[in-house]
Amino acid sequence: MDLRKLKTLIDLVAESGIAELEITEGEGKVRIVKFSQTLQPVAAVQPAAAPAAPAAAATPAAAAPATPAAPTGHVVKSPMVGTFYRAPNPSSPPFVEVGATVAEGDALCIIEAMKLLNEIEADKSGVIREILVENGEPVEFGQPLFVIA
Repeated sequence: MDLRKLKTLIDLVAESGIAELEITEGEGKVRIVKFSQTLQPVAAVQPAAAPAAPAAAATPAAAAPATPAAPTGHVVKSPMVGTFYRAPNPSSPPFVEVGATVAEGDALCIIEAMKLLNEIEADKSGVIREILVENGEPVEFGQPLFVIA
């Protein structure tokens, strides 16, 4: 799927009232999930599968204690769905560490989406207070990645 088409779909989901969109084109499959504080527990329940209703009911209760710890400071969020990488390649040092000073436009990480590497830049100057995602983890659109103080 074309990157422009993917960005258009992400924009449509963000502007609409739908929470999730899944499209299959040829052998490729794209799933776009709108991320928000109210939808986060729902996203955690859906991958658990529908047949296990008692387990699905327990999932929101388990996820609830983790949600209130909202980071303080400027939050840099993922502009797309993909895989989060802290360094340009496995043998290189990470772009930033906790405590590092960054200027607006400095590279923070890379998100791989559909075999394309997208460099994510700081949209504010400051000091990296927290890195909220582990290297190699999948990220969702709008998911918090960094906290800049």
